[in-house]
Amino acid sequence: MSHAGCRPAGCRPCGRLAARRQGSSWARHQAPQRHYGASSDASRPQVAVAAAAQEQEQAADVYEFEPQPLEEGVRKHMLSVFVADESGLINRVAGVFARRGANIESLAVGLTVDKALFTIVATGTDAVVANLAKQIGKLVNVRYVEDITDESHVERELMLIKVNAPPGPARTEVMQIADIFRAHAVDCSDVTTTLQVTGDVGKMEALRRVLAKFGVVELVRTGRISLKRGERMFDTGAWGRASSAQRPHAEVQQPALRSGEGDVYGPNVLDAAYNPLADKSQEPYVLSVEVEDVPGVLNQVTGVFARRCYNVQSLAVGTSQREGMSRMTMVVPSTNSGSISNLIKQLNKLVYVGKVEDLTHVPHVSRELMLVKVSCSAQQRGELVSLSSIFRAAVCDVSVNTMTLEVTGKEEKMLALKEVLEPYGILEVARTGRVVMARDSGLDSKYLGRVAGSRVML
Repeated sequence: MSHAGCRPAGCRPCGRLAARRQGSSWARHQAPQRHYGASSDASRPQVAVAAAAQEQEQAADVYEFEPQPLEEGVRKHMLSVFVADESGLINRVAGVFARRGANIESLAVGLTVDKALFTIVATGTDAVVANLAKQIGKLVNVRYVEDITDESHVERELMLIKVNAPPGPARTEVMQIADIFRAHAVDCSDVTTTLQVTGDVGKMEALRRVLAKFGVVELVRTGRISLKRGERMFDTGAWGRASSAQRPHAEVQQPALRSGEGDVYGPNVLDAAYNPLADKSQEPYVLSVEVEDVPGVLNQVTGVFARRCYNVQSLAVGTSQREGMSRMTMVVPSTNSGSISNLIKQLNKLVYVGKVEDLTHVPHVSRELMLVKVSCSAQQRGELVSLSSIFRAAVCDVSVNTMTLEVTGKEEKMLALKEVLEPYGILEVARTGRVVMARDSGLDSKYLGRVAGSRVML
């Protein structure tokens, strides 16, 4: 059959060929159809088998992905960007990548009242990433940009994964796998089980592939965060001393800094809470935005917030359960419900935005990951380990005068641990943004506090 002169969209064979060349998902999910002048009885079994295979593929929701090695000279870089917090700053940082066609693989932002630490993972050659870092450093209120890819560092990320595991052998096997990967369950329902796990990117990918046979319903990941190992710290010039080894311990009375020494932020890179003095009566809004993996999509999303002068308390960007899609979890300061609904409508109008969910008043799992480096002597290590066990924190790194802890939980837990560690001397803190996943069980403490319950008359 000749297809000369026909349009790709109007001719099914030509349209299918064009879709295959473009690598679209439409070609993968369409059953092959033979075009003959007349259908024969011999071809009917083949058509039936193809139709059955198509129905099975659509029912299983399979997304095949074959990892491809990077081109020669291209690798993944981890950038640490220390900035002074202001409205629209995330959009300006994302705009540097968008204007140069560079994609961000993961992004973790934890904000405080006046400062923020961005951890960005970008792919490119050394020269390209160095140029990106140079352009980011030119932005107003950006204190420093450092590429710590070749540095010895502690690297962690957090993942929430929901799988089809009803009570029975399937759930038992899932919990056995969770024990192997040191994960633990945070929610269970009659159909699904939700797990929480922290570690490096290899551990996250290994667990995801093992649980793929059960069926991954939803997946939320933070961006990667990192701190240098040992006594080495970010090259901010904020410490006012030649090296970190010369830093006195908190028990020793430190001399006051003279004019010209130190940095306006003091010794802490980042506090544990966004604003401890803020009004806690109004809960901030939590938005889950699913977007396509294309360069510039982060700039489009953050541009909606910047144009309306919204600030973002935390931002976590990671891969989703669907290949080619990423999920952004954004925490927005509390405001009137009318304006937040208009913001969601504007986000839904963006081309590469698939779905926007407001999980603020929905029963959900909320978790955050923090790395904190504390100054400690050899005599204080046992005491710090005992304190960390109370908060279920893990020791990631130990040096002569420092100890790095990893802790996962809610923001209140982070603030409580920070207050306990302050007498020892907090040197550095790196936080992921908050990740949120709806509970299939339909219950959590905040949700029960907002609904009417049974009352006992005394």
